[in-house]
Amino acid sequence: MPHSVQVTLFEDHKSLAKFATNLILRTATESVSQRGQFSLVLSGGGTPRPIYELLASTAYIDKFPWGETLIFWGDERCVPPDHEESNYGQAWTILLRRTTVKEKNVHRIKGEFSPASAAKDYAKQLQKVRNGQLHRPRFDLVLLGLGDDGHTASLFPGEVTEEERQATVMAVTAHYGDRPATRVTLTPVVFNSARHIIFLVVGASKAKAVAASLEGAIEPERWPVQRIRPSDGSITWLLDVAAANDLSQPKANL
Repeated sequence: MPHSVQVTLFEDHKSLAKFATNLILRTATESVSQRGQFSLVLSGGGTPRPIYELLASTAYIDKFPWGETLIFWGDERCVPPDHEESNYGQAWTILLRRTTVKEKNVHRIKGEFSPASAAKDYAKQLQKVRNGQLHRPRFDLVLLGLGDDGHTASLFPGEVTEEERQATVMAVTAHYGDRPATRVTLTPVVFNSARHIIFLVVGASKAKAVAASLEGAIEPERWPVQRIRPSDGSITWLLDVAAANDLSQPKANL
């Protein structure tokens, strides 16, 4: 079981984004104070976009310890970095190019490569910044989303393979519905060693997956988000009221 799980509700996406931005800043400051650096795993999609916009704003950008921050991504589509669907491209355009983050500390998944080559390259990048005897870093903070089907990063419903149980990075080449079959993702091996994970979830279409993930039976093959269970870390779920609509238990509301 995760060390701790907290669920907080918000009236809308805007208030959720403001809370998340403050939480990221606080975690970054504490991590730098305690360990001298802050490792952050970014997520793609529309949900984190207003968070990136806030971090790039004058209210936050000069308060953030960019010089001590290492940037990673939880998954990526195999498209060039300037492609409109690139997770890296979104973060770079909205946020990173405006900051003083060091180029050597930006560890992107090279989506212009084939899935297998991109996965191999990213695994090597993780080894270079590994934590102690691990062949990977122990991330301070990971941002993740949730799909209507319960997927997170590029971990989709279906059999949990041996590669997913053992590898740090995995090429995703099997078709799932109408989703592109060319992706690269970190695996639960990496996510579950993180110090803190934040799930960012908005919209009524996510309500069923949220309820199943938090209150349903443990079915990780059906609900991949249930594969994210840190052994020594915490999970914070930030939900808007629409995404939380199917939860039976009342949660903290902001």
